Amino acid sequence: MQEKGLLIVLSGPSGVGKGTVRKEIFSHPDTAFEYSISMTTRSPREGEIDGVDYFFKSRAEFEHLIKQGKLLEYAEFVGNYYGTPVDYVRETLDSGKDVFLEIEVKGARQVREKFPEGLFIFLMPPSLSELKNRIVTRGTETDDIIQNRMLSAREEIEMMELYDYVVENDQVERACERVKAIVTAEHCRRERVEHRYKKLLEVE
Repeated sequence: MQEKGLLIVLSGPSGVGKGTVRKEIFSHPDTAFEYSISMTTRSPREGEIDGVDYFFKSRAEFEHLIKQGKLLEYAEFVGNYYGTPVDYVRETLDSGKDVFLEIEVKGARQVREKFPEGLFIFLMPPSLSELKNRIVTRGTETDDIIQNRMLSAREEIEMMELYDYVVENDQVERACERVKAIVTAEHCRRERVEHRYKKLLEVE
């Protein structure tokens, strides 16, 4: 019987660097995770590519997928939808491969309800002032949106209890190493592997 893959969920407040950490993890050739690309109705930022960074959809297209039940999770955040296509995730896990999701906190809560056996990692900024600085430095947000993101960040940090691990993104390479170490440890968790090794007892 094919052993299912591990669903890895990386989440955290907007501006914490989820996308940067994810890109660094997947820049290494030894990364064995399958990245599940999220869908969004927000406009692409400079350098973002449709089908690589996100699947960029219109609001009408996104809402049609919601009605069809084709999203594992979705959330509306600062006026835009974000979501995860469900079929790809299930098929990849069933094939034995790990799936890596980089999603918003509200979406992660939905995934936790459907996949409680998943691995949930909360990416934390070194401080709220540093988080605001990162958002401002993007140069893509108005003052009102920055204020909304900071209010949302406080609410999201309070939801940390939904996660299994917390990783501080003080330095991108260090954060990536911590995430990969957590995944390695999870694959060795007794509850995940004991059935495989108990079969050894059946062999004479």
